[in-house]
Amino acid sequence: MVYIKDPVKLRQRERSRGGYSLYLDITINGKRTYEYLKLYLVPENNRADKLKNKETLRLAEAIRAQRVIEIQNGRFGFENNKNFKINLFEYWDIVMERRKKEDSTGNYGNWYSVKTHLLKYAGTGNVRMCDIDEKFCQGFKDYLENAVTKSNKPLSQNSKNSYFIKFRVFMQTALQEDVIYKNPCSGIKPVAQSEEKREYLTMDELKALAATPCSKDVLKRAFLFSCLTGLRWSDVNKLLWADVREQDGMKRIVFRQKKTKNLEYLDVNEQAAALMGNRADNNSRVFVGLKYSAQMNIELQRWCLTAGISKKITFHCARHTFAVMMLTLGTEIYTVSKLLGHKELKTTQIYADILDKKKQEAVNQFPQIL
Repeated sequence: MVYIKDPVKLRQRERSRGGYSLYLDITINGKRTYEYLKLYLVPENNRADKLKNKETLRLAEAIRAQRVIEIQNGRFGFENNKNFKINLFEYWDIVMERRKKEDSTGNYGNWYSVKTHLLKYAGTGNVRMCDIDEKFCQGFKDYLENAVTKSNKPLSQNSKNSYFIKFRVFMQTALQEDVIYKNPCSGIKPVAQSEEKREYLTMDELKALAATPCSKDVLKRAFLFSCLTGLRWSDVNKLLWADVREQDGMKRIVFRQKKTKNLEYLDVNEQAAALMGNRADNNSRVFVGLKYSAQMNIELQRWCLTAGISKKITFHCARHTFAVMMLTLGTEIYTVSKLLGHKELKTTQIYADILDKKKQEAVNQFPQIL
């Protein structure tokens, strides 16, 4: 149980006809509301008036104490707020459809997968938002540890992590939109994420890829552009000519990262600028025809194989390639972090760790001389 310091205060307001009206001053999450009790203190002209006021204050104090208990138990306002009684899965659909408009199709698919697992875990579609407590949230996390895919294979560790994070985001959204009073998921740690192998291209592989034709010209230009700038798929895909400016003889991209929502300023070298092509109308996309699809992913893999690259390459590997290349060329990690738009330096440190492993491998390959 979470105890909140003095969330409810009993106050008095003077009445024009004499005496005082009693009301509650309630502060929750920085939001202030008032509840008028329709209880009044009368002018104390005699002992009977004093006794009456004493009884009125005792009743008002009892109501105040009850409101404090309701707040501590997360039940305050349920009776008066119909949002608290909304069905979990109906509200999930609302949030999910909103995400579909804001995020990529692939991310929408992940939200749909989480809903499927939630239904299996709950065992019923009749779950109200006000029924979700810490036990429900912890139970869903425990369920994910043993959950399986449609093909009856165990969920990967990163899928467990991703699904539970989306559930936490959903609950936080519900709190912000007054669908729940407090977030029962806030005290539960995310599922541990496994160390992911970050595939990237070496300089020789990148040169080979650039020299190899690709049936989708826009895919080739966009992928190589990402390798030279470190931009994510989502930011390359939505890049408009209005975001591209000229400064000090170079092209500069001023854009808001789709993932972090941060405003970024990124200078583009001549090679990357050439991949953008000729400038068009400000409202036109730079990489016209680029879209997320299974066919596009297949074509990317086919292009890599034609170039003699057998690694499993996705579009996001271009961002990894940029990071590793920058560090390999001696760029300090702080600058690389800024170029990637990372919020924390420890996120960029992962790429430095990759380089350390490569150095160790190189040292161990030294021929035996003793």
